[in-house]
Amino acid sequence: MTRIIGEGPDLALIHGWGLGSAVWEPLLPALSERARVHLIDLPGYGEAADANADFPGTAQALIDALPQPVTLCGWSLGAMLAIRAALLAPERVSGLVLVGATASFTQRVDWRAAQAPAVVDDFSASVGRHPEQTLQRFVALLSQGDSQARRISRSLLAGLRQGRAPAAAALARGLDWLREVDLRPLLPALAARCLLIHGENDPLNPVIAARDLSLTIANSRLEVFASAGHAPFLTDRERFLRLLDDFCHDPAAA
Repeated sequence: MTRIIGEGPDLALIHGWGLGSAVWEPLLPALSERARVHLIDLPGYGEAADANADFPGTAQALIDALPQPVTLCGWSLGAMLAIRAALLAPERVSGLVLVGATASFTQRVDWRAAQAPAVVDDFSASVGRHPEQTLQRFVALLSQGDSQARRISRSLLAGLRQGRAPAAAALARGLDWLREVDLRPLLPALAARCLLIHGENDPLNPVIAARDLSLTIANSRLEVFASAGHAPFLTDRERFLRLLDDFCHDPAAA
């Protein structure tokens, strides 16, 4: 389900695991003054019906529901979906903004800048038994290392309590994707211009993962937010908005 607000270049905001589109709410007043914002709820989040699609199928459905050309701005798991969508339909994507992104959330034999599989397994087991408490624990985790951790955690927890809880199947499926999806072999084919925004102290996707993306994606630029964790768009809202605005309005901004 998508809510549209504002006028200007088309910009789609794709949330990550566990937290729906409400995570972008603090940015909407400013963003909607300069862009036509498509606020996406992934299947099973908010008012969006759940859909038992695989990762590529979800990315395809996402891009099919948007106008073209569109800038895709994805956070965490949403960034992975944005990458996959841009690979599936490059002609429809005018640019990618990847926030707190990684090509592989889980460690591999040749990829250590990620979470151990046991971390994802623990969340999978926990979310099946105690989904509300697991999401609260996740919010605390993603704020770690941030200079404004308490403020960010309070804001995200308030959003969790006010909104509709994600479907259990959507949470489980998202964790399966985080465990299984490895986009690294596909990155050399990614032609879209790309802006990477990453927190210096990101506890989930280490900044080295973003540096690897910036080296692998041909037309890309990395902006690191000092003293920020996994949600740099909440740590330094003004800088994030400025970068996003420049990227949407100036094709040379990448």
